[in-house]
Amino acid sequence: MIAQFQENLQTALQSLLANKLRTALSLLGILIGVGAVVALLAAGQGVRDYIQRQVEAIGPNVLFVFPGGFSQSGITRAAAQQSGLMRPALTLGDARALQDPTRAPDIVMVAPVVAQTLPVASTKERMVITVRGVTPEYQIARNWAVTRGRFLTPEDERTAARVALLGVEAARRLFGEADPVGQLIRIRDVPFRVIGILSRKGGTSFGNDDEVILIPLSAMHQYLYSVRGRGGEPGLSAIVLVARSPDRIRAAQEQATAVLRERHGIRFREDEDFTVVSQEEILNLFGNLTLILTAFLSAIAGISLLVGGIGIMNITLVSVRERTREIGLRKAVGARRRDIMLQFLIETVLLALIGGFLGVLLGIGVAFLISTLAGGAFRAIVTPEAILLAVGISSAVGLAAGLYPAWRAARLDPIVALRYE
Repeated sequence: MIAQFQENLQTALQSLLANKLRTALSLLGILIGVGAVVALLAAGQGVRDYIQRQVEAIGPNVLFVFPGGFSQSGITRAAAQQSGLMRPALTLGDARALQDPTRAPDIVMVAPVVAQTLPVASTKERMVITVRGVTPEYQIARNWAVTRGRFLTPEDERTAARVALLGVEAARRLFGEADPVGQLIRIRDVPFRVIGILSRKGGTSFGNDDEVILIPLSAMHQYLYSVRGRGGEPGLSAIVLVARSPDRIRAAQEQATAVLRERHGIRFREDEDFTVVSQEEILNLFGNLTLILTAFLSAIAGISLLVGGIGIMNITLVSVRERTREIGLRKAVGARRRDIMLQFLIETVLLALIGGFLGVLLGIGVAFLISTLAGGAFRAIVTPEAILLAVGISSAVGLAAGLYPAWRAARLDPIVALRYE
């Protein structure tokens, strides 16, 4: 049995090498398909890993409160708030209510935020960038270090001081290689003095934190953002909450929801005009989106495998026709149908495996290229599961593509085959 398999394998190799160009062209479809599947799965795994690292960097016991929901028909409350079409759903009064330990005992820190995209100018450059009005608690809530200078202080917040901290990319774009600390910038023509440079954080699920400017929340409300909510209270874009511990995150989420529903006068079974989300929910949301996108792109790449399988079937049918006399001769000397069928199945599976192996190398190369072009900010991850899946698919395609030609070869009448010219 082993000797027969070795003989069939040797015959298959001789047949493939006898028509090198035809073999190479039939390999191409499988090679491209497998390479695309491996590269896309690596990119998808890399995206999931990147999102997980970014969200986990936020902290396991951090909650975010946003206006409206993640997806609503028409214009969302959050978008409407930014465009000024309606009053903001979140206010500074909401943040102060969440600080009450009797109403929300599992919330130990509250950091209100106003985020606006505003024109900013230095002596060298003008740009439009995200400016966030925050309180000193924001540094601890977001675990954000300062590489030069200092962070905002309670005195800055109390006096609405016109001071600012720059993200590393914002500092580079506004001042180049010069030290920005102590320099003046103008945000919507209002002068602010730079007091510090934030540590590099990179892009997150909520935008690029390296291209941002932080100023005191009171200064944002006094000079740049005058939109008011219910009762004339200053509006907010979001509220960052810190729970007592990771195992109390669910309790803190429920307490925050109860406090805000009461403040907003939302009755039983009415939808909230805000959303309280945890790190786990953010991970699940983006993880599911990434999984769906990867599956969709991999399905498109699978079309190449289908085309490659059709190519292998076509080449094998041609090979059966060309070797009709050989098949008749083998049958005449005692070869059984299953021997003929096994011979051609080995050829097609071998062809698919070679294409799959080369495709895996191509996919790994493309994944490495993606990681290199990303400059270290993103890394495509090739997993053993992706390689096994790609090789398994290519083997299955080869087997499926070879079944009909092998069956057809096995059914040839030996007398008719020997007469074939």
